[in-house]
Amino acid sequence: MQEGGCVNATPKTPHPTPVPDVARPVGTVRDRWPWAEPSVWTDRMLTALESGVKGGKWFSLIDKVYALPNLGLAFQRVKANRGAAGVDHVTVAQFESKLEQELLRLHESLRDGTYRPQATRRKWIAKPGSNEQRPLGIPTVRDRVVQTALRNVLEPIFERDFAEHSYGFRPGRGCKDALRRVDGLLKQGLVYVVDADLKSYFDSIPTHRLMDHVRAKVADGPVLALLEAFLAQPILDGLRSWQPDSGTPQGAVISPLLSNIYLDPLDHHMAGHGFAMTRYADDFVIQCRTQAEAEQALALVQAWVEESGLTLHPDKTRIVNATERGGFDFLGYHFERGHRWPRAKSLGKLRDALRGPTRRANGHSLYQILTNVSRTLRGWYDYFKHSDAFALQGVDGWVRMRLRSILRKRLGLTGRGRGRDHQRWPNAFFAERGLFSLCAAYASEFRPSSCR
Repeated sequence: MQEGGCVNATPKTPHPTPVPDVARPVGTVRDRWPWAEPSVWTDRMLTALESGVKGGKWFSLIDKVYALPNLGLAFQRVKANRGAAGVDHVTVAQFESKLEQELLRLHESLRDGTYRPQATRRKWIAKPGSNEQRPLGIPTVRDRVVQTALRNVLEPIFERDFAEHSYGFRPGRGCKDALRRVDGLLKQGLVYVVDADLKSYFDSIPTHRLMDHVRAKVADGPVLALLEAFLAQPILDGLRSWQPDSGTPQGAVISPLLSNIYLDPLDHHMAGHGFAMTRYADDFVIQCRTQAEAEQALALVQAWVEESGLTLHPDKTRIVNATERGGFDFLGYHFERGHRWPRAKSLGKLRDALRGPTRRANGHSLYQILTNVSRTLRGWYDYFKHSDAFALQGVDGWVRMRLRSILRKRLGLTGRGRGRDHQRWPNAFFAERGLFSLCAAYASEFRPSSCR
């Protein structure tokens, strides 16, 4: 797909190539769907998926959901995610201790229609860089297993037609793919950016409209009833229990797929009007060549969002010129005037993660401290290594300052590491003992002279 700019109703620039409806056949059908679960999706079913089923709807799917091989695989994926217990207090380990019995119970209750989801436990987690909190839904282990089995069945049906410029929670795609697209479009001159924010998206999806989107491709009554049951799960928030009338909880296994299903029409709507949009879950930007085109794009989004029962955040939705001071944030990065670096919240989150292991009173050996700190830094670098070098130098310096403070305290000195401490414990001292350096890694991988 060629990525083009935003256009007016009477465009002077060409439209981008339309988003393809069906994947281009290359290799065997299994080669084109390597992530589709073979115990659910046979080669015959995948061939039907590509060619299109009669009437465009899928029937007789519930037997694929409750099949024991699918449930067994679903549990292994739940186990790999190492989530917490739900309202029944049953942990993954406890569920596994009676695995055969538990899976058989799920199989039978799904087959005879007596399965009922339990309440979802709500946990509030802090939003990095703010005083706000966002809700996280924690279903029981048994419900997570069923949701995973259900996703294994439904995902290929909808993935077939998802827009090319959607990257969130999709097989073989990720944040870095979305970031490469945004960066590439900026280099093509699409610097007027509609930076959009959907307010409380996961909690505000109209469930009846969402189910209409699902019914457009799925006509299996028991599967639809199962989805509706998950959408109507009670929420247990502390001692208060209530039943939602909209939304799909963040944290539920099925929620990312459902959120993509609901926003997919927006993807195609914007592509159909010639706008270059990049979306990751509910986070998206639209890049244009002029201010006027960006205003048209925003008007289209506003109309679609209002019609779809959603809300754009009035304070966080804006049009920016990426060539001017201010720029915009997307997926942890900040883009501004031809440069990119970790956004302030991303840096704050890293420092929060490192404060504990580098507190002055840390009683572990220096080797253990450096090992723990290096593990965190390597993971962070792997994602943010495409930043400009100056952004990485500051992190390295801050980490070494805290490490020198630890060493000062062990000598009976007060205050943080600075001044003569740079001679007492130079940068080479930490490098020789295995401390991971963002700047050194960047220089080795990209430009030797970029970090000093």
